[in-house]
This record gives sequence, C-alpha cells and structure tokens, in this order.
Amino acid sequence: MSAEQSKEGSGKTGFRADIQGLRAIAVGLVVVYHLWPERLTGGYVGVDVFFVISGFLITSHLISKPPRTAKDLALFYGRRIRRLLPAAFVVLAATAAAARLVAPPTLWEGIAKEVIASALYVQNWVLAGSSVDYLAAENEPTPTQHFWSLSVEEQFYLLWPVIILGVFWAAGRAGRNPVGLVRAGIGTVFAASLAFSTYATAAEPGSAYFITPTRMWELAAGGLVATLAPLAATRLNPAANAVLSWTGVGAIVVAGVTYTDATPFPGYAAALPVLGTALVILAASGHRLSPTPLFAARPVQWLGGVSYSVYLWHWPLIVLLPYASGGDLGWLDKLAIIAATLVLAALSKTFVEDRFRFTRAAQGLIPTYRFAAAGMAILVAAGGLQLAEVGFRTQQAQQQLAAVETSDDPCLGAAAVAQGPEKCQPEPDAPLVPDPALAKEDRADAYEDQCWSNAPFTDRPVCKYGDGATQVALVGNSHAGHWLPALQILAEKNDWTISTYLVSRCNPTDVPLKFDTQEKTDNCRKYGDWVLDQTTGGQYDLVITSERQSVPVQGESWKTTEDPAVDGYRSYLAEWDKAGTNILVIKDPPYPGNEISSIPDCLAEHEADAAACSGTPQEWHWMDPLYTAARGLDSPRIHTVDLDSYFCPQGTCEGAVGSVVTYSDGSHITATYAKTLAPYLEQPIRNALKS
Repeated sequence: MSAEQSKEGSGKTGFRADIQGLRAIAVGLVVVYHLWPERLTGGYVGVDVFFVISGFLITSHLISKPPRTAKDLALFYGRRIRRLLPAAFVVLAATAAAARLVAPPTLWEGIAKEVIASALYVQNWVLAGSSVDYLAAENEPTPTQHFWSLSVEEQFYLLWPVIILGVFWAAGRAGRNPVGLVRAGIGTVFAASLAFSTYATAAEPGSAYFITPTRMWELAAGGLVATLAPLAATRLNPAANAVLSWTGVGAIVVAGVTYTDATPFPGYAAALPVLGTALVILAASGHRLSPTPLFAARPVQWLGGVSYSVYLWHWPLIVLLPYASGGDLGWLDKLAIIAATLVLAALSKTFVEDRFRFTRAAQGLIPTYRFAAAGMAILVAAGGLQLAEVGFRTQQAQQQLAAVETSDDPCLGAAAVAQGPEKCQPEPDAPLVPDPALAKEDRADAYEDQCWSNAPFTDRPVCKYGDGATQVALVGNSHAGHWLPALQILAEKNDWTISTYLVSRCNPTDVPLKFDTQEKTDNCRKYGDWVLDQTTGGQYDLVITSERQSVPVQGESWKTTEDPAVDGYRSYLAEWDKAGTNILVIKDPPYPGNEISSIPDCLAEHEADAAACSGTPQEWHWMDPLYTAARGLDSPRIHTVDLDSYFCPQGTCEGAVGSVVTYSDGSHITATYAKTLAPYLEQPIRNALKS
C-alpha cells in the first residue's frame, strides 16, 4: 500500500503491471470490506496483499542498491519519508479537523491520542493494547485506526535496511554471495515470525492482529521472492506459469470471500493470501492467458497507482460521515464515500504524493528530515491541544458532578423514578451528570484498584471495602462489579465489609465458556472453582452475585447457549446452597448493547434529543441465565432482586434517568447512577442476610 512504484526496486523486471493490479485488488478488498463487511467477510486480507508487495519491492531495491554506510541509510529513509509522509500528514490533519467539527465530544480524547500515535507510526501498538481491554471493546471506531498497517510497514522499513546492510557487510568480510545470505536471513525472519504469529494468534488473537512481530513474516515473504529469479525468466512453460499466476489470484479471492472475523488471524490462516500474492509476483507472467492483461487495463492500473491515497482517505470518510449526516450509512452514502475517496485520492496523488517525490527542492536530506520532524511535531501538538481541551472540560464536569452529588436533590437519578413523575417532572434542559464525556470513565473503584482477574484469568485478586462486622462477598464479572458503588454506600451505613471476587468477561459457573483460546476457557472454569472454595465455609454472611453472559457456552451458539448456561448456574448456585451460603442474585438490567454501542456517545451526539438514546425493554433485552437459574431454585437461602423499573420507567429504557447518565458504555452502569440505586438495594440485602 505504501511501497515505491512498481518500477522502482523491481530489478530487471522493469515496470510490473501485475503488481499494480495486485494493489488494485488489495485496496478494493479493504474498501468493500469496510463498507459491506457482511458481503465480503474476509476483505481485510487486502492488507496482507499490501504487506507482501511492500516486502518484495523494498527488498528488491535494497538488493540492487544495498546500503553500505550511514548516509546510504539516511538516503533510503529520506525516500520513504518523501513517498509516505506527505499524504499521511495531510489526511491526519484533515481528519483531526473534521473530527473536531462533527464527532461528539466523547470521542475527542480517543481520536486525539490516535492521531498522535498515527503521526508517530505506533498506532498498531496502541490498538494492540486496547484490543485486550474488555471495556474498550464497545468503543466507537476512530477515523485513524487504519494507520495500524502503515505503522507496521514503517517499523519494517526502519529495521529492514539495517538488516540488509549487516548481511552485505558480513558477506563482504566472509567473501560469500550476499544475495544467498540475504535469502537465508530473510528465511530465518520468515520462519520465526510465522511461528510466533501462529502462537500469538492462538494465545491472544486481539493483540496478535496488530503487532509487528506477527506480521513480519508477511513482508519477509515478499522479501524472499525478491531474492529469486522470476519464473517468467526461467524455462518454465509460459502457459503453466500463467496458471500459477491465476492460482495466486484465486488464493487471494478465496481468502477474501471465505474468511470471516471468526477466522484466527493472522497466524497460519494468513498464509493463503500471503502465498497467493507471493506466487503472482514470483510468476511475473505476462502471458496472454495470465491475469496480467486484465491487470494492465487502464482503470485497474489507475486504481493501483492511487491505492495508497485510497487507503488513507476511505476510512476517515466511513467513520465521520454518520456523525455529519446524523444516521447510519445507506447505499447512497456508501457510493458517495467511494466517489469522494477516489476524487481525494486522485488529488492527493497528483498534488501531494508526486509533488513531494519528484520536486527537486524536496530531494535534499535536510529538507526531507526537516519536513518529517515538523509534520510530526505539528500533528502531535494539535493532538496535545485537543487533549488539553478535553482535560479542561473534564475538570469542569467533575466540579459539576461534585456539586450535584452534594446537593441532596430528591429527584436525582433513581430517586426520580421512586418519587414518580408527579413529584419529579422531567427537565429536558437540565444538564446531565456526569457529563457524557466523563460518564465514559465513571466506573466502580474496583477498576482503579485493580481488583479484576483479566484474561487469561490466572490472577486471584480480592479487594475489601469497608471494615464492618457483617461480611459480604461480591462475585461475578463486570456486571457484578458495576454494583460496587451502591454497595460501598450501604457498607458504610450498615457496618458491612464488601470483599470482591471480580473477573472480566468470565462467569463463575459449572459449564465451560467459549473464549477465543482454550487456555482462557480452562482458566475461567478454574477461577469459578476457586471462588466457590473461597466463599463457602461460613466466612461470608452473604454472597451477592450478578453476571452478563458475554460469551456463549462452549460448543454452543448464541441461539442455543441459554439453556445450558442456566444449567451451569443452577448447579453452581446449588453448591453454594448446600454449603449454607446466603445468596442474593441481582438481575442484570436491560441495556442497549447492539442497539446503541455507547450511551454517552449517543447522548453527546443527540444533545437536543435524549429520546434518540432510549429503547423498549424488549429492544434492550439480553439473556440473564444466572437470574433465571436462581428464580428456578426453591431455597430459603437464594434470593433475587429486580431493579429494571429504575432503568425502564413507564416502559421506556432511558439513557439518562433523573438527569443521571445510566450507562458508561453500552452495558455497564455508571458509578453515579449505581450510587442512586443504593436505597433500593438495601432492603433486599437485609432480607437476604436474615435468612
């Protein structure tokens, strides 16, 4: 996507129409996948096609003109700067400005951080970190996320010429053929990276998708091809070579059509598009029966030529247009995005990419590096200014929240439902608390106190809140944890101690759950066994538990998981019951989930129409097999409480109740709203303690 033009660094083969055609296929796959992911489920493999092309072209160039000094390296990096950074900087600047104008304030902080990360080409590592953060899973996509692949390539470009320089130096000292040593070195990188990619994809697929070590083998595959003679230059039958070329194209297409988001990737699954691309490049077939005559068509060549700019522009348009239009993308919107992408790509290719690459004044090393430093500094400063504005707004929101919480407002939060509309008339113009931007971070103390067992669920943290004589255990995943603010208030009032046994996504149950690795599945089950052992034996007067069924039961789909999930909870609850443990199951309240991915983002986007962020209990419904299991058990020690009416008063589930934002994302209760629910949890807890 970002390598030199096909004729540069292609050695003796000259201009390669087939490579330009591969670029067109790659960017087409990516764009269609981003616009219609349900129709081209594996279109993300277009990025892998780009990686192989880049590895081939850069390695070809380095072999034909190997760097031998620090100046050679500086010249190489200078060419990369002039080729890649101007268009990237323009798109980042335009995206940052557009996002500030159309995106809701709740997204400004995330966008600013990722603009900075993209400008410094470390976006892939930022996304790798957030991919294993369960609470970040429901965040809206940012308009610069696609820079992750450019970051991988830039890190490759930084490292690769140093490796080639070292190999040529070693070959000169040993009097050996440098190309053979380069091939051996690249082969070693290929094998090591592929092995690590396979391991990492199985162990932690979220982060493995983005990090450079799991992707190096794809670029190295192109590098290996660069050390070999094109098959078209050998005695291989030209028609047979054409078949090989079509086989490579077919491999790419098959991956694009058959792969899905559930395909473990990159790992060994990426070998299909990677080796397919490598085969097309290695074949270098110009035969009339090969795909090259199709690739040579002017529209295909044009698209391949502007593919870098197409890749840069398409994603910000996809992410930002819904905020400007106020609705989801329809067919006309998507066609407009394609048209705008092509126009912007043509303009940036002509007036930005080519201008910087071929203008004599820009060729010197000092102007080149000065431009790179200035561009990065400006973008980082712009992101910093945006973060400063967010910080100022956050400070104001915190002061507002503190004032409201100490105001003794009888209609704040859940109290508005308890008092009824006669005493607590809705005030449409009343400011929301927390401010939606602050609401995204309004979570229980258990997060800051690191009281969670996160994947792969080997940690066993236990945190205590309060120091009272009555011992209460809070057990479950994040949908148990979001009740902690209410319990802390009650613990202080009633001389209780709350001990937390909290785990992210995993549910303490007797059935195995379907995680993305078997290790997580096994460890989750072990965690549940450990919790059962810790909370029985009479040390706790009450166990309070609540869950969200965030993953299906192993071996089941979402459609079939509820019944076996109920069975698993039923037997788990029965073990507590047999041990004489008092239990209170809090029903998981309705939440928008897929209907609205983030309540704070929705409220910020629809400041004048909070009703746009509401729904019916049926629309916001999700299974709660723990509550179902508890209701089905006839035991005086097992109690349940349903607080749905405080989330869905008068049949409408609201994003804000009594001027308090109810959810910090698409499913977790804000700490502020949980606090307002404390009075309505107190009596059910007292009843459960009496048993």
